[in-house]
Formats: sequence, structure tokens, C-alpha cells
Amino acid sequence: MNSRRDFLGALAASTLLAEETSSARLPHFAPKAKRVIFLTQSGGPSQLELFDYKPGLVKLAGQELPDSIRQGQRVTTMTSNQKQLVMPGVTKFARHGKSGTMLGEWLPHLAKVVDEICLVKSMHTDQINHAPAMTQFLTGHQLPGRPSMGAWASYGLGNESRNLPDYLVLLSKMLRPSDQPLYDHYWGSGFLPSRYQGVKLRSAKDPVLYLRDPDGLPRPVRRSMLDSLAELNQHRLAATGDPEIATRIRQYEMAYRMQSSVPELTDLRDEPEEIFHLYGPDSRRPGSYAANCILARRLAERGVRFIQLFHPDWDHHSRLPSWCTARCRDTDQPSAALILDLKRRGLLDDTLVIWGGEFGRSVVGQGDWQSIEAGRDHHPRAFTMWMAGGGVQPGLSYGATDDFSYNVSEQPVHVRDLHATVLHLLGIDHARFTYRFQGLDFRLTGVEPSRVVRDILV
Repeated sequence: MNSRRDFLGALAASTLLAEETSSARLPHFAPKAKRVIFLTQSGGPSQLELFDYKPGLVKLAGQELPDSIRQGQRVTTMTSNQKQLVMPGVTKFARHGKSGTMLGEWLPHLAKVVDEICLVKSMHTDQINHAPAMTQFLTGHQLPGRPSMGAWASYGLGNESRNLPDYLVLLSKMLRPSDQPLYDHYWGSGFLPSRYQGVKLRSAKDPVLYLRDPDGLPRPVRRSMLDSLAELNQHRLAATGDPEIATRIRQYEMAYRMQSSVPELTDLRDEPEEIFHLYGPDSRRPGSYAANCILARRLAERGVRFIQLFHPDWDHHSRLPSWCTARCRDTDQPSAALILDLKRRGLLDDTLVIWGGEFGRSVVGQGDWQSIEAGRDHHPRAFTMWMAGGGVQPGLSYGATDDFSYNVSEQPVHVRDLHATVLHLLGIDHARFTYRFQGLDFRLTGVEPSRVVRDILV
């Protein structure tokens, strides 16, 4: 070393290298998926209208839910003071594809790609209210403070992209105000170093806040400022060994590179007209779910490890026929288009696409079950998700519920099992993938029993 500055620079570089290779032993085995696109539907989509065909409910309409089915299951305060009367599904179902998978009529575009997806109809969770259920769905625990699934993936595997973060988040910009809150801890890093938290892309002039240089500041001046700041941070890092300083150094450099990569990423003018036609009429509106699906494909092409889209307003306590159809119009065509787009670009085989919400909806009608104003309450005991690509069997329907879509009757899949399976597809053994915090070895799947759902894997 010729100078103290060289020494400090080498020290900082070695610290950054150590952070980048903190999981150098990962993946534990050859992965089936290199990246994840998680299409998160916030609010609880109704499996009874979309995926879980229960024709026998017509004969039971208006009858009280039997105690043998309810089994003391808690309901929310929104339906606890009313009779628990059965409301049949309000959609028609039909078989689609070579697999003959049953889907509700509100998903005509998904029906065209049904042989590419794997329906998991036996999901269940522990929480009945949105915030704790979504927190458990994404972090493995109902209380905030744990790392999100995307943060775990970022920590374990890093990134293939030099110019974009490991974990990027896109929120749908709704045409009408939504009262469905999306909390930052849903994509937070918890007790992991902060560099692993999701970076939110906005549908605005500045997709990432505070990324753009002030007017009149030349790039060479910005580069010189960052170099000087890095030197100060390196001095402090040498004195304290604080890993958050290493994170700060790295993130300043990432932000500098993102000043070029993010505008190029979010400018969809280079997409052909056929792409906008494929993703649907809303795909030209910045911030729409459809536009975000195009961005998700572009991020996958650029090597981003974990891409998460949030679409709210699936909480249909009333006016189920009109509100649920509206959300299907938002999401059905773009979700199906994303599968087709990834497949024809050769990306679907190593990209795991996940679609689902934090829980499902109850067979009990909320309000007057015979009215078009009726809705459904939250239901954590049985719901449906789907996955595609990335090592998952296409054209498969896995698991089953009872005649009321109230309890899982075959092949139950807890949220912890979903986490274990996603990690497995990324080449990670969930039981060996830990992070020490406050003297404990934490993992995404926690300490309760969880399993990889091998029956749905290729």
C-alpha cells in the first residue's frame, strides 16, 4: 500500500466484497429459477369466483353454515353479528386447455395460458386481518420487523445486474383512490442490512426519489463529490466496522449507476405496438398494473433477482360482482401476457412467477347474500394461488377444499410451505438459510414445521 487512502480503499472494498459474498455457499444446489416475479394481489381475491368451483353450493344457498364445517373458525367483526348464510359463487366456470382446468369466467385471458400455470388450491394461513396476514405472507411472521421474502433472496443470492438493485417493487397506480394500505415493511429488510430492502419504483417524473442530480450539476462534479464522500465513509468504516457504512458506500455507487439505468428502464417508447396490444389497453398508462407487468419483464431481462408488483383493492366486503370484476379487468390480461412474453423470450423456464393474496374469501355472504350489494368476508383457512415457470409443473391443479371451499381437504400448503418451496426453486435449503440476530439464527420459514411442496415441481 502506497498511502493511507489506498489502505482505506482496499479495506472498504474488502468489506463490500465480504457483504456481497455473505452467502458464498449459496445456492445450496442447482436452482430451477434465477429470479422471481411476485404479482401480489392485496386484499384477498375470492377463490370461489375465480378458481375453486363449487357447484353444490347452489342447493345450499341461504342455509346456515354447518358447525361441522365452521369448526369454531373465527370471523371478523364485520360478519360476527350476522347469520353465517351460504352464498354460492356468482360466476360461471368452464374447463380450459389440455389440462381441463376449471376457471371462473372473469379470467378469460388466464384461461388461454392455463396450461402454463400451476394452481395451488389448498393454501392456508393463520391471520384473518389484512396487515398481519400480508406481513406473514411476505415475511413469515405476523409482526413487522422480519425481512421480506425479496430481502432474503437478495441477501442469499445477490444480483445479476450491476446497474439495478437486487429487489425492486412496483405499486399499481389506481384510477380511483384505494383504502388498502401498502406498508413499507412488506418489502423491508427487517434485521438484515438495509441494502437488501426493496427499492420502490414510482410512476412519476422521478421513478426513484432523490436519484436525479440537481439542475446545473455536471456529472464530473457529482463523481468527484461521491469520491470524496466515499473517502470519508471509508475512514469511518475503518474506525467503527459498522456494516451500514459499507451499505452506504455501495448504495451511493448504485445510485450513481441508476441515474442512467432507471430512465432507460422506465422509458417504454422502445416497446413495439404489439407489446401494448398484448398487455392490454391500460398498458400505456404509467403506473398501471399492465404497465408494471411490462416493466417486470424488462427488469427480468436485466437480471434483477426479485421483482414484486402490488395491486390493491381486492377486499370485497360488498358489491362483489362489480368490484371483483374490476380487479380482474385490471390484472387478468397483463398477468397472462407476462407469461406469454417471458415464454417467447426464453425467460419463463428460469423465472418463477407467483400470483396471489394474503388470504381468500368466505363462502358466507356478507350482508344480504341475495343482493348485488353482497360481498364476502376474509377467509384464511382455504384459498388459491398460482405459479408459473421456474421449475413448477405447468397445467397442474394441486390440493383441494371441502364442498364449501371453507377447509382444506387435500394436500394443505401453509404460507411457510410456500416460502420453503420458493427458496428451494432458487437453490436454497430453507432449513440451512439463516441470519444471526440478537443471538438467534433466524430464517424465513421460522421454527414451526414447513416443507417444500415437491409434488408441484418439475
